[in-house]
Amino acid sequence: MITVHHLENSRSQRILWLLEELGVDYELKIYKRDAETSLAPKALEAIHPLGKSPVVTDGELVIAESGAIVEYLINKYGEGRFKPAGDEQAQLDYNYWLHHAEGTAAAQLVMKLLFTRIKEQKLPIIVKQIANKIADTVLSSYINPNVDRAVKHWEHALGKTGWFAGSEMTGADFMMSFPLEGASARAGLGDEYPNIKAFLKRIHALPAYQRGIKKGGEYALLK
Repeated sequence: MITVHHLENSRSQRILWLLEELGVDYELKIYKRDAETSLAPKALEAIHPLGKSPVVTDGELVIAESGAIVEYLINKYGEGRFKPAGDEQAQLDYNYWLHHAEGTAAAQLVMKLLFTRIKEQKLPIIVKQIANKIADTVLSSYINPNVDRAVKHWEHALGKTGWFAGSEMTGADFMMSFPLEGASARAGLGDEYPNIKAFLKRIHALPAYQRGIKKGGEYALLK
């Protein structure tokens, strides 16, 4: 039996969505974030040394990292679903977006989140002025331009078929759902991103996605 160790309001939501799409029975163990730090609880360290989510156990196996979990579940339970078939370019795109989602996209969004939170901290006036100046400089000169470049890259990629790898939904779309939702929540998306907006609207309407949300709890992503 698969067990998903699910941290509320986190990357592991896409794992629940995938399992619902696959129609695989699973147990769900929900962990609450620390009310002050928003970090995962120490209890997750008993499952995996890093104490991060998602973590999936399947019998004696322990699988961590979203991309590795997505590939494992699709390879073992997908029966050919959610992988591009035949087209070499679609396969290359599939591998690229599986890695891009955490390797590049999430890193930029996490940096934006952290430096934005610096500006939201209650600090002594002088310290806050210095901290805000540093945060504003890093955001304007490095983080925001990189986030903007990434979002434009996603918009262009989705313009081909509406999916990231080929003409049907694949594991790449499950992986990329998190950074797209993060960008929508934290950076905002204007009318110049119709393909991303259409992608998010389409996946949010899927019954399996909605079942995952219902089981995983409120999903106030990155807020």
